[in-house]
Amino acid sequence: MGMQEELSAYGAWRTRVEQTIVRLRGWLFESNLNDSHNDLCIEQLLQKLRDDRLVVAFVAEFSRGKSELINAIFFGDQGARVLPSSSGRTTMCPTELMYDGARPACIDLLPIDTRRGTTTVSDLKSQPGAWKRIELDTTSTAAMQQALGRVSEQRRVAIGEAEALGFRIDLSGENGLQPDSQGMVDVPAWRHAIINLPHPLLRQGLVILDTPGLNAIGAEPELTLSLLPSAHAVLFVLGMDTGVTQSDLGVWKTHVTAAGGSRQGRIAVLNKMDSLWDGLRTETQIESEIARQIASCAVTLDIPESRVFPVSAQKGLLARIQHDGALLSRSRLPQLERALVEDLLPAKRDIVGAAVDKDARELIGRTREVLAGRRRSIDDQLAEFSDLRGKNRGVIQYMLKRVRAEKEEFERGLERFYATRNVFSSQTNVLFAHLGMDALRARTNHTRELMEAANFSLQLRDAMNAFFDDVRDSLTRSAASVDEIFRMMEAMYQRFSTEHDLRLGVPVPFSVHRYEKDITRLEKAFHQQFNTWLNMLTTEKRQLTQRFFETVAVQVRKHMEVVNRDVEHWLRAIMAPLENQVREHQKQLKRRLESVKRIHEATDTLEERIEELRQTGAAIDQQLEELARLESALDSALNAPVLRVISAAAA
Repeated sequence: MGMQEELSAYGAWRTRVEQTIVRLRGWLFESNLNDSHNDLCIEQLLQKLRDDRLVVAFVAEFSRGKSELINAIFFGDQGARVLPSSSGRTTMCPTELMYDGARPACIDLLPIDTRRGTTTVSDLKSQPGAWKRIELDTTSTAAMQQALGRVSEQRRVAIGEAEALGFRIDLSGENGLQPDSQGMVDVPAWRHAIINLPHPLLRQGLVILDTPGLNAIGAEPELTLSLLPSAHAVLFVLGMDTGVTQSDLGVWKTHVTAAGGSRQGRIAVLNKMDSLWDGLRTETQIESEIARQIASCAVTLDIPESRVFPVSAQKGLLARIQHDGALLSRSRLPQLERALVEDLLPAKRDIVGAAVDKDARELIGRTREVLAGRRRSIDDQLAEFSDLRGKNRGVIQYMLKRVRAEKEEFERGLERFYATRNVFSSQTNVLFAHLGMDALRARTNHTRELMEAANFSLQLRDAMNAFFDDVRDSLTRSAASVDEIFRMMEAMYQRFSTEHDLRLGVPVPFSVHRYEKDITRLEKAFHQQFNTWLNMLTTEKRQLTQRFFETVAVQVRKHMEVVNRDVEHWLRAIMAPLENQVREHQKQLKRRLESVKRIHEATDTLEERIEELRQTGAAIDQQLEELARLESALDSALNAPVLRVISAAAA
């Protein structure tokens, strides 16, 4: 199977899982078993599947053949180069290739001047008016090439303007943009580009992130802080003729390893292998040189040799255009593609499948427990009413008193439940006082005031470091509140299970500490990109403050939004089983009391009521069987043998 077939198989797996969840939602609705919590869980599951993307990022210094490699891997079937690829710089701004059926085939270009404001690229994505749109004629390769060439446009500006746009200037050109003799600098015309293309791979949810070289990456820290960490695989492209240069190593350390994400998903590619095919070297000499470069690259980047792939992107693209199998094999492109697929799809499927399985299993478990509770209540009533056969009216009256007493005792328990819920609400307010977005907003505003009032670099550093200390402290305080809520709910679960025979099990715990890893990663990237003496001394205070808040602080906000969302979901999940079973038990007691009343008042005969209960029990048994079938269907969908197909293809 090729990459397109592998992605199609993954897309088909995802669709089967989604269809099974939709079936489950329909059945819950038809069976009157849905509630607000279950409805929200299912909607989140479906949204998770529909929004699923596979992000592959390509990172390199300029002139490493990165755009050509993208052409060779993903667009060889187009019969020509899709992305512009030539000597020198071609990718001048971060470029996302994706497909959104709600938009036409087009290129959306974000002007570089938007860097003068404080709005991030991610926020600007929701503002269509900020972008320049160019329609794509997908029927004409020439028209496509001309339109896509716009991505590499540049502007010639003075040094001061380049610095105002966030670009570092370096007279040598090694650590920044190099001005010419007139003091002018070439900068990208665009800050970001999104290419919406109805390509088969992109239709399956693949997103390709093409990044610019070191200087442009440095001007857009959001790449390192957000886009690269979100990538499921990062291909770091090097030159076979150069190996790992000093500038390559700078990109690797500052922007690839600092980005976090899965270490397994990082692949080094030694491109331009065909430079060794000079007709003077023997095949043995060529293989020896390739092996030497692989070993050197692995040591320098501190990765296994198995993660380094020599290829010729240009020859691989040519082979696909000319349908030359021998040349394609010699380009070694298929080996890289297999490694990419084996990295990307099984890991992605495991993550998505585990998340869906966990949430769906909890939902099914809650539903099964509701039905099982109803069945136990039916069985108890059947046993009671069967014992009444042949008994006198006094016995029935005694039973009526007993059921009334149970109902009154349960209502006293309800008072404790409502009191606990009030305490739960108060503790939740305390939790969000530490964790909530209002607290973060106040913390951010305070940091901005300190930075704007700072007179020395040390004061700037202290303000930025204090920001991270405060965020980490809020997570620590939140963890204490979460533990307190959990202990209270654990005691309430146990009390209602013991006193009223509710099958509640144990509430699911929650850990805030795991989110500290994301904050730690952001802080590490912050120290590498912002909190250096060189940056402090060479960057004007206003510009440094602006960049800190439009990149680092924004990314912290996004991570805290995720924490808040997950905490809210946990709070609903820990309260929902207790609320559902209390409500269900209350209904069953009411029905039981009404049944005994009718029998006592001779409005129903005993046998009629027993038969009615048997029919109700049989209906519940059918619901339990149908729920089991739906669970089995979900298991089958989640465990469909796509991964075995991938393994067979790799073999």
